[in-house]
Amino acid sequence: MFQKIESEDLGNAFKLIGRDWMLITAKAGDELNTMTASWGGMGHLWNRDVVYIFIRPQRHTLNFVEKSDNFTLTFFPEKYRNDLTYLGTVSGRDEDKIGETSLTPVTEGEFPYFEESDVVIKCKKIYKQRLDRECFLDPSIEKNYDNDYHYMYIGEVVEVLKKEA
Repeated sequence: MFQKIESEDLGNAFKLIGRDWMLITAKAGDELNTMTASWGGMGHLWNRDVVYIFIRPQRHTLNFVEKSDNFTLTFFPEKYRNDLTYLGTVSGRDEDKIGETSLTPVTEGEFPYFEESDVVIKCKKIYKQRLDRECFLDPSIEKNYDNDYHYMYIGEVVEVLKKEA
């Protein structure tokens, strides 16, 4: 069972995203897709609580995020690390990758997430931009790319859910 919490009660975003990882999930029609991510952030922008995520153009999940007005970020206990690793390395174009994990998809309206998650952040897309190498002030950033610059999405936090202990 989940309870609604305030976004400022989420805890350490550096740990949640960078070390614990997250799933970015979006729904297009009756289908959903997800991918593991460890790049992103949370903050306050344009007088709103927001998250920002990054998706490479070749990722299948990008199509779902593009077709939806919303997406979710979900965070999991450590025991789901193998599922997160799998979801980050296999494409939903090639197989039912969610079906190959121990995760159970749940959808509330236009917000898909997973029953096993500890935290769910429901987001409404409010901004998108493709990263441009001309804007890299530190040239060493380029080593992260093979001309496949991420799309950055900023999502307004609509609701945050935390699993009851």
